[in-house]
Amino acid sequence: MNNVTPLVEMKDVSKEYPGTCVLNALDFSLNTGETAAIIGPSGCGKSTFLNILGTLDTPTSGSYRFKDRDTSTLSPNELAALRNRDIGFVFQLHHLLPQCAAVENVLVPALVAEHPDAARARAEELLGRVGLAHCMDARPGQLSGGERQRVAVVRALINRPALLLADEPTGSLNQEGAELLADLLLELHRQEGMAVVIVTHAPAIAERFGRVFELRDGRLAARG
Repeated sequence: MNNVTPLVEMKDVSKEYPGTCVLNALDFSLNTGETAAIIGPSGCGKSTFLNILGTLDTPTSGSYRFKDRDTSTLSPNELAALRNRDIGFVFQLHHLLPQCAAVENVLVPALVAEHPDAARARAEELLGRVGLAHCMDARPGQLSGGERQRVAVVRALINRPALLLADEPTGSLNQEGAELLADLLLELHRQEGMAVVIVTHAPAIAERFGRVFELRDGRLAARG
């Protein structure tokens, strides 16, 4: 018998907007350290699903538990603390602050850290680990697209999250850059021990992750 409590668990989750049902009685769970990829056609609700996983949005019905806590019972401040502490986000657009150096961008989620020196050391160590030791003081405009996306990945890891959510992180990269970023996410997953959920249009990228799901007509179906 498997008595492991999932890191994230959705049960009968639906998300509706006026005249539209985006997610329909959807179930999903992921254990600590697992990886999953979500594929599906444009507009099928992949980003909505990821936003609920990241507590940026709430379901219309159903339940979502994170670390066995019902997220619907958490206050806005508690949800914000959970996101900052336990969830890292990587998006298709890197959303880096153009006026800040790479290392400063990485440190943004750690601004409330109790030990700023330790956070700075981790930021520098992570940037070095992804091949950007020489770019710490460079601003985003001085970096390539792939380098900016690596900075965004490092920023998502600065607080040692239990869950990394990546929404089309390779969408603005060429094939070589996309493969390299997938390599990086999987390598960091192994090193950091975090769970990873990636949304992607690329089947070849999706197949590199532990579990693959297709989202269609508001429901998730496991593939393979």
